[in-house]
Amino acid sequence: MDAPHISIFDLFAEHEIGRELKAMSQWLDEHPELLSQVTQDLRRHGIRETGREGLPTEAVLRCALLKQYHQLSYQELAFHLEDSASFRAFARLPRGWSPKKSVLHKTISAIRAQTFEEINRVLLASARQEKLESGKVVRVDSTVTAALIHEPSDSSLLWDAVRVMVRLLQRADALGSAIPWHDHRRAAKKWARAIKYTRGRPKRIKHYRALLKITRTTVSYLQQASEQLPLAAGPGGELWQAQLRHYRPLIARIIAQTERRVLAGEPVPADEKLVSLFEPHADIIVKGSRDVDYGHKLNLTTGRSGLILDLVVEAGNPADSERFLPMLERHIAFYGQPPRQAAADGGYASRANLSGAKACGVRDMAFHKKCGLSIEDMVTSRWVYRKLRNFRAGIEAGISCLKRTYGLGRCTWRGLDHFRAYVWSSVVAYNLALFARLRPS
Repeated sequence: MDAPHISIFDLFAEHEIGRELKAMSQWLDEHPELLSQVTQDLRRHGIRETGREGLPTEAVLRCALLKQYHQLSYQELAFHLEDSASFRAFARLPRGWSPKKSVLHKTISAIRAQTFEEINRVLLASARQEKLESGKVVRVDSTVTAALIHEPSDSSLLWDAVRVMVRLLQRADALGSAIPWHDHRRAAKKWARAIKYTRGRPKRIKHYRALLKITRTTVSYLQQASEQLPLAAGPGGELWQAQLRHYRPLIARIIAQTERRVLAGEPVPADEKLVSLFEPHADIIVKGSRDVDYGHKLNLTTGRSGLILDLVVEAGNPADSERFLPMLERHIAFYGQPPRQAAADGGYASRANLSGAKACGVRDMAFHKKCGLSIEDMVTSRWVYRKLRNFRAGIEAGISCLKRTYGLGRCTWRGLDHFRAYVWSSVVAYNLALFARLRPS
């Protein structure tokens, strides 16, 4: 698709933000090839660029970056696109177009994580070509992005299960199911609240047994509805059955882990626990002795420029020491050569990781905590070690900025695929803004 006509009135404000948006827009103009992947993502979801709800591919990508750049909700983004000349100029919206939040949500959420990751690779290639980032000095650290869930407990998960099942039963009635059933939500909520405010194991177990009984009864209603739902229910019935197939095993896991933990007093390993009925992909993450997070662990690599050179959304809660060499290998694969110097947090320190880094060609490898390693084994001098240790500390500022300003602290999109896309869109928006500041004007 040809690029939309740019009016001479599409001017950016002379404010600092306006100038930054203009520099970001200029880089996007230099790389029109990025739009092909976005177009494929939109078509994969059946979204067209024409019609009443159509948005040009270029506008979709730019709106996605604007959303993360200012951490806007879809409603706020729709308002700013209508209100701000600089936002409209950056988004390249056709004259007179003011997309609704529903259109923005539908189109932006269609962009995959792989597409944002490829955009980041092209951006890093530009930074390397313009000598803004060579990848020769890197630092590695990890952080956690929380999923969009409430604080989990066995009672709240059972209450969520009853609510979801009642909604499914109500839809089954609308589709023609005629089984007799009773809405137990009020009683389930009462027992869940009683568990929350009850002290003493015997009383809590009594309440849990009542809540589990209600949950199992509602499961039996749902099973009957599944067997008796008319085959002629059509697409609506197929969708209902698909939702049932999704939720039924999750609800069974919630019941089983509650029985194991509460009734039997058996510890359930973290990797076997389900912490959300709506975000079942969320992991339990404990970093050191700090608070527990529910989401996904991220491993990041940054360079001297502060640009995020690489990021991996991990499955489970692997130890940092297990992920250092894979991150180093990913960096070498992209840049075609090992970094000359590298620094990492103390959690990555081990004799095997030091030996592996040296074998890959890293000349100076500094871990924040020595963990039994001598400075002489890691680097060429104590002065180099201090420099690299101080350099490593700089990644904390970058992670803090990503979390506070670009939304990496908590993902507001649902589902694992959208979680990854959200994280990568935050990284691309951060890198593009930083690239615009580093690039000579």
